[in-house]
Amino acid sequence: MAISLSVVLLLAIILVVLIRGGSLKAGPAVVAILFGFFLASTGMADDIENFLDAVGNSIGSIDP
Repeated sequence: MAISLSVVLLLAIILVVLIRGGSLKAGPAVVAILFGFFLASTGMADDIENFLDAVGNSIGSIDP
């Protein structure tokens, strides 16, 4: 849960920076947000979450 919340926060910050920087207009941003929202309600949501959890665990297991 903590990883998914962090990813959502990171993606939200990136989205705001892209919109304010002018490299992403509001229309395509809304389409991207809606795509993610509807993708989360499909059968692929569990596979995507498992993949992101595996990536997060791999990054977390790297020793500095």
